[in-house]
Amino acid sequence: MPVSVGDITFYAGPHDVGGPDNLEQVVVDFIDGAEKRLEIAVQELDNLLIPEAIIRARQRKVLVKLVVEQDYLRAAKAKRDPWEPLGRQEPNRAVFSAILRTNIDVKTDYNTSIFHQKFIVRDRTAVLTGSTNFTATGTHTNLNHIIVIHDKRIASVYAREFREIQRGHFGKYNEGHDSIPEDSVVSDVPVRILFAPDHNPELEIMKQTMKARSRIDFAIFTFAQSSGIDDTMIRLRDLDMPIHGAFDGRQGAQDWAAIPALRDAGCNLWAVPKRRGVGKLHHKLMVLDDQVVIAGSFNYTGPANRLNDEIIIILGDLDTRFGVQRAAQGRVADFARKEIDRIIVEHSDAIR
Repeated sequence: MPVSVGDITFYAGPHDVGGPDNLEQVVVDFIDGAEKRLEIAVQELDNLLIPEAIIRARQRKVLVKLVVEQDYLRAAKAKRDPWEPLGRQEPNRAVFSAILRTNIDVKTDYNTSIFHQKFIVRDRTAVLTGSTNFTATGTHTNLNHIIVIHDKRIASVYAREFREIQRGHFGKYNEGHDSIPEDSVVSDVPVRILFAPDHNPELEIMKQTMKARSRIDFAIFTFAQSSGIDDTMIRLRDLDMPIHGAFDGRQGAQDWAAIPALRDAGCNLWAVPKRRGVGKLHHKLMVLDDQVVIAGSFNYTGPANRLNDEIIIILGDLDTRFGVQRAAQGRVADFARKEIDRIIVEHSDAIR
């Protein structure tokens, strides 16, 4: 079961590999709840139940706009026989074709780097966001999270970003830099949203970690030396800050990974291998002092900060002194921390 604090609900999964929530059903139900409009930005779309829900929405006269990553639709090199199926890309192409035949406004991104978004704005009153791609693996085998917020202010922030994405104003092709959206409080939980590359999420994560006083926990797909987050954690270890982290085993074994330096600094680290049905640890999740959650699509890499189209969402504020806010944000953080702990216990190998 997810944790709900008023108008904020935090899901973790998938349930297929022991997670508390059915992520596929969360996405489908969110889409099925649309009455007027859907604005969907997602890197990859091959889970057939999700595009079926999108098409159902269009058939009941919901205005649907969609942007996806083009790399899953076109071949990197011209094929001698263009009619021959190309394996993994074919489900994406079949979905794209069906969506076009339903007269849905669908575009591929203009970014030469990675269009890495995973969010839906529904009726300009609610947002679904997080680390989950709308794919069979993203909703059934990869460890992921989803956050749903029912709030017009938050929805307007994401809707504005979607309009810019549709015009191609992001990543390398941004034609101006937006100011950081104003912080909001939803159901007594402070909420801060930042978009890469405009708002430098890497620096924000570094600033947030430096506010921590008792512990830092994370679960991350890609953690590279090119990020400044690893340097910040290493300095915090010099101050004896307890740091516990799980990471994807294959990504962490790469030469560019920050894992060896973090291990040598004394961080407690666990690798998630591909086994027992788990494909990847795909979270981009951090918990600070059991009070603040940093979530979204943003991996801890230099390209994610400088080039990709990304989002981080921060739930909570370590500076708050309001008891009601600390209680509300603490409930969300407790859920996220318990999921990190579950991943470590059930799916990870300790790194020595």
